[in-house]
Amino acid sequence: QVQLVESGGGSVQTGGSLRLSCAGSGQRYSLYCMGWFRQAPGTGREGVAMSDSDGRVWYADSVKGRFTISRDSAKNTLYLQMDSLKPEDTAMYYCAVNNNAGLRGLYYLKNPDQMDYWGAGTSVTISS
Repeated sequence: QVQLVESGGGSVQTGGSLRLSCAGSGQRYSLYCMGWFRQAPGTGREGVAMSDSDGRVWYADSVKGRFTISRDSAKNTLYLQMDSLKPEDTAMYYCAVNNNAGLRGLYYLKNPDQMDYWGAGTSVTISS
């Protein structure tokens, strides 16, 4: 059974940092695209960062240069290091995996509805 559990969310001030973690169980996640998505109140879910199985990474323009996605295959864990946080980064952050492909991260970044499994999310609040 595929299970994704996010952690690391919280409340910080503008300019602060947070590191999100997504622990996966039930399969070898190193074979698949994994990524982070977010959803602010009243908006749709948007892609933040994706990690392909070959190590390539993709970022939304709004977070480039501030966020870093990485994965530890041995621990089946995906990370999102978030620096220079802004109030507009406030959202619920979700981890997700696509079980059908490992090399389509850019596509899935723009098409969150194509992801197969989702975690329950972790809340991030940035105050000004």
